[in-house]
Amino acid sequence: MGRFGDPNRPAVVALGGGHGLAASLSALRLMTDRITAVVTVADDGGSSGRLRDEMDVLPPGDLRMALSALCDDSEWGRTWRDLLQHRFSTDGPLDRHSVGNLLIVALWELLGDTVEGLDLVGRLLGARGRVLPMASVPLRIEADVRTADGTREVVRGQTQVALTPHRIEQLRLRPADPPACPEAVAAIRDADWVVLGPGSWYSSVLPHLLVPELRGALVTTTARVVVTLNLTPDDETAGMRAVDHLEVLRAHAPELRIHAVVADPASVEDVGELAELCSATGARLLVRQVRRGGRSAVHDPLRLAAALRDVVEGYLGDVGTPTGR
Repeated sequence: MGRFGDPNRPAVVALGGGHGLAASLSALRLMTDRITAVVTVADDGGSSGRLRDEMDVLPPGDLRMALSALCDDSEWGRTWRDLLQHRFSTDGPLDRHSVGNLLIVALWELLGDTVEGLDLVGRLLGARGRVLPMASVPLRIEADVRTADGTREVVRGQTQVALTPHRIEQLRLRPADPPACPEAVAAIRDADWVVLGPGSWYSSVLPHLLVPELRGALVTTTARVVVTLNLTPDDETAGMRAVDHLEVLRAHAPELRIHAVVADPASVEDVGELAELCSATGARLLVRQVRRGGRSAVHDPLRLAAALRDVVEGYLGDVGTPTGR
């Protein structure tokens, strides 16, 4: 929309997967109830991977986590959230399966519609927003990596990419031209804000930029794009600095306009360098503590919500002016 609608209820689309997306949603739900989570569907490990391989369905785990993060803050909502997140511990085939994964896949089988099934779980939870897959088919991630001795190798699968100790140079999806979820594309086009990150940069955040229809929506929407940087590096981003994360985004989608960047000061090695990069690309930088106390690697929902609210309010005076697209 690019017009912000009701400034107290901006329409926000959050992209990512796993714990990073859940952290973003936990903050955004304190700002607005007009939230759409667009979730990576490339997980090939654990309960999700087993269901994906056995039933040829989208991996449900990250979708379940996003729904749980948006549950109604009531006894009803929290009870259903806890049930969805509950994992069995047995010596049989149900071991480590979560109830939510099984429920979601069962609804898909009954209804024959992925989005309808997710919407129904959302209603069950009283979810403060909507959860959608980024693609209509399960995806595989491949990465070209450079080993310590300079050898170039290909790492296949989200689980292996997330755990690789080698420097990632390029990311791909299989299939290379997957169909995007139409509702996700529409949500991005109609949004006031799009939030990328936090999360596993290569295996959860960047894949959205590799789905052609999603990428097209992201680079043409009048929504403003904010990037929330991670608090700590993980295996796949070991040795990467804050500026490197932004450079990787630019390398994979140079036409994507980033309007704002949120960073925790304890996670930035050189604030001046990050500020220069943001200034050169036209992005506003907000350096603010968004982690829980001390050196915690967990985002604090209240602090992150306050930072994102400041970003939104900082642009309210620009309504009606060119967005730079």
